[in-house]
Amino acid sequence: MRHAVSALTLLLALGCAGCDKAADAPPPFDGATALTRVKAQLDFGARVPNTPAHLKAGDWIIAQVTPLADTVIVQPFTHVTAKGDTLHLRNIIARFKPANPQRVLYLTHWDSRPTAEESKDSTQRSLPTPGANDGASGVALLIGVAEALKNLPPTLGVDLLFVDGEDYGDFKADTDVLLGSRYFAEHLPDTGYAPLFGVLFDMIGDADLQIFQEGNSVQQAPDVVARVWSQAKALGHDDVFHGEPKWTVTDDHIPLLKKGLHVIDVIDLDFPYHHTTEDTLDKVSAASIAVVGQIAVALVR
Repeated sequence: MRHAVSALTLLLALGCAGCDKAADAPPPFDGATALTRVKAQLDFGARVPNTPAHLKAGDWIIAQVTPLADTVIVQPFTHVTAKGDTLHLRNIIARFKPANPQRVLYLTHWDSRPTAEESKDSTQRSLPTPGANDGASGVALLIGVAEALKNLPPTLGVDLLFVDGEDYGDFKADTDVLLGSRYFAEHLPDTGYAPLFGVLFDMIGDADLQIFQEGNSVQQAPDVVARVWSQAKALGHDDVFHGEPKWTVTDDHIPLLKKGLHVIDVIDLDFPYHHTTEDTLDKVSAASIAVVGQIAVALVR
């Protein structure tokens, strides 16, 4: 890792049950358990739409968040691809304090990519990606956030959105991608739904975590970027959350920004295994997920 992980971060990553909580300490987030949740998703196999692994992973997410959240909404939908295939998809929304109009939206995608086109070995490019960091780390993060909010309820209403079909198609042609976030943008859970702010978490488990500000986020929701980066600095994580933009990314925040929601992308795109068969469990760190989890929980406390 390029950054040094503090002793406190490592302790939190291992789940410091029973330790004394200093008033100014980061909120506890169990990174070790989050890592086991990454593994649980990988054990299903590649979570590509219309596969048994995809069905099992979706059922597993619902089973994980149902005892934690106040309400769970499932949004089933279908999408016909450019090739004419019908994908069976579903978004999952875990809601805390659903009656509170003052809300925060967190989201991540839970599917994995059907082709590893960036693999160095050309014989592997037609294989699906394992999606340990690209997908499973974000899911593990949001389930960990749900667990933290169950233990100590948030001051605001919080929606944890697991979107499907983000990584299926062709990003360059903008076909068959961002399917769940596009669907959610047109089927919001409440009339007049307008969260105070939203954060997309994508590829946040990189063992060498380096998060730069994302260009669309800076341009269209600078207030949210400032809020998140300020919280990261307050918790001592400005060695990971760098205060300058580096990437402009087509990701699940784009349909929501187009809908008028103030949602930014927190993503580590400096990940050499992106869209390859090497996006495996050993590339993901409990400490990295814990850093992002501490920030996510602190933002709604």
